[in-house]
Amino acid sequence: MTYADLSKAELRELKAQVDSEYAAFKAKGLNLNMARGKPSSEQLNLSDGMLTILKTAADCISDEGADCRNYGVPAGIREARELMAFMLDDEPDNVLIGSNSSLCLMYDYITYCDDFGVLGSKPWTEYDNVKWLCPVPGYDRHFAITQKFGIENVAVPLNDDGPDMDVVEAMVANDDTVKGIWCVPKYSNPSGITYSDEVVRRLANMECAANDFRIMWDNAYSVHHLSAEPSQQDQLLDIAQACKEAGTTTRYVKFASTSKVTLPGGGIAAVAASPEVVADISANRGFQTIGGDKMAQLRHVRFLRDPQGLLAHMDRHAQILRPKFDLVESKLAAALDEVGDCSWSHPHGGYFVSFDGPDNTAKRIVSLAAEAGVVMTDAGATWPGGVDPFDSNIRIAPTYPPLDELDVALDVFCTCVKLAYLELLLKD
Repeated sequence: MTYADLSKAELRELKAQVDSEYAAFKAKGLNLNMARGKPSSEQLNLSDGMLTILKTAADCISDEGADCRNYGVPAGIREARELMAFMLDDEPDNVLIGSNSSLCLMYDYITYCDDFGVLGSKPWTEYDNVKWLCPVPGYDRHFAITQKFGIENVAVPLNDDGPDMDVVEAMVANDDTVKGIWCVPKYSNPSGITYSDEVVRRLANMECAANDFRIMWDNAYSVHHLSAEPSQQDQLLDIAQACKEAGTTTRYVKFASTSKVTLPGGGIAAVAASPEVVADISANRGFQTIGGDKMAQLRHVRFLRDPQGLLAHMDRHAQILRPKFDLVESKLAAALDEVGDCSWSHPHGGYFVSFDGPDNTAKRIVSLAAEAGVVMTDAGATWPGGVDPFDSNIRIAPTYPPLDELDVALDVFCTCVKLAYLELLLKD
């Protein structure tokens, strides 16, 4: 029996009990935060050795002899391109190293498309309206980039295996103003799903009215597993290979960074694409920089060494994160199974859990949590424009708080879910 099955008298009695529990949390004066997917201090400490790994001028010379303290090597030092090629599932020659932010690279790329066009195509500023596909629930910072450029964000459903390709294919087939799609293809933010091979192939093969359609492939969590041996369902087909087979090699642009690998404030980001697109990006970047932070690149290579070293480092992250995700699962199951109309994702990697409460409760849940001293991501953030038409989805970010604080924060959150639903049922 769930809350929806109870009588009004039973609901009022239960609400009085939950009101009391909520008041007790408010009285504690809590100050807890589950708002953003930040690494914890314990995770940051894993990379302390990188801070002092370059000690002398002799340490600052790359394998090819570049003095990393100086200008030059705008594409990034070779060994850094090789390391990031592993994260991007690509060849080093197709990789360009940027600053510490993959979001910056994405913003820059949209700028190039908007102002100058794609490989000779008409700049997007010359259209009366440009549309962009946004799988939901999705990443608010992606949506904010295209919104900033005045591009119309169009929500498309995200299924358990990726974007609803029937919807996507119908939208792109006959409208040349639909210019791209945001994708977080592995351990997607916030749902944690990984795109199936079929979805990747359909993205590569679909007929697009726009010859400059862009797949923005933000593989932010490519090595962010929660287990030592990822399952077969968590293996991601390479979009570059799928596009090569489909004859659409210039359609995709991949992004990744070490923000949640080493130090977000001192990481490196990279972009990978076909040789034609890489050359196009390089030509535009030549006006922005003579060379990136090669010292950061060198620190990462010397610290992480190679793909095996990177994976071993990420397993140490997983050992910190697994108990937190296990705690989210156990707390939600114990507290909310009897409530009804609640569901949540069960990710195998990444940084988030996607929670869906009863319709028309998400904003109230987040507000109640804030009043009790627990900061959550804004309700609606996982939809374009911050407007969830169902008012049901909330992104839970369990990575940053220590385990004991997360325990309390989840108790508060579950209490707020119950209270918001009881209020709604009694109102009706």
